[in-house]
Amino acid sequence: MQFEIVTIFPGFFAGFFEHGIVRRAQTESLVTVNVHDLRTFTHDRHRTVDDRPFGGGEGMVLKPEPLAEALGSMGIAAKAARANEENSAATRAATRVILMSAQGRPFTQAVARELAGVERVVMICGRYEGVDERINQLYCDMELSIGDYVLSGGELAAAVVLDATMRLIPGVLGNEASGEFESFGVADADIATDESGVPRSQYGAGGLLDYPHYTRPAEFDGMRAPEVLMNGDHLQIRRWRREQQLRKTLANRPDLLERAALNEEDRRLIQAIRKEAGTAIP
Repeated sequence: MQFEIVTIFPGFFAGFFEHGIVRRAQTESLVTVNVHDLRTFTHDRHRTVDDRPFGGGEGMVLKPEPLAEALGSMGIAAKAARANEENSAATRAATRVILMSAQGRPFTQAVARELAGVERVVMICGRYEGVDERINQLYCDMELSIGDYVLSGGELAAAVVLDATMRLIPGVLGNEASGEFESFGVADADIATDESGVPRSQYGAGGLLDYPHYTRPAEFDGMRAPEVLMNGDHLQIRRWRREQQLRKTLANRPDLLERAALNEEDRRLIQAIRKEAGTAIP
């Protein structure tokens, strides 16, 4: 998979690409990341990439010409031109052009899974008051926001999208199941056994938050890890973890329950948890 990042601060990403799975994925040629300095695509001596907004107002806006030239250098034409190309459907499926923007749709694990199935993701990092809207309309397939807050620029957001998407690419994680049994993961498998037929202890998140994790030592600072995790009973562990997923989600992100993959046992547990906490049951 290939990532292209357009930014006025290419040095921002240097340290990020030198550590962890991002570095390993590139070393193993599973992922290619190219960072494009927007100022390279200017033609005045001041390398100007921004200008005052029409209509007045605070701040500056990234100009359309350098951005269009940067995208053109990657072989990306305006959407109208792309629509007229032969095999345009395949072309659109192979590449996504994304504008990182506080006005964008929320970036979620589901969006990350969608992007992980694309051959190339191009991310435009906005700065100042944003990007000339004509770039969004002419070139971008989607606007993405990583949260309901405003950043100084799209670089941090692009790094988040890259990391979350890249780890879903086959081979990037050391254990392929790591991307499945975690917060916001896929729904649980119908058959809860591993390849050898042993009951699985993990429980697919199905859109919920992950369960809490423990490791050695068994006792730390007067607190002991839950006994159920150390008794070797995979089904008991699995049931305990599912309950903890529901507890964590109910406490921190109850909104996720509305669209999570829940069965009757899950709903019964949610009611019991709410009753235990003294909250009203809808």
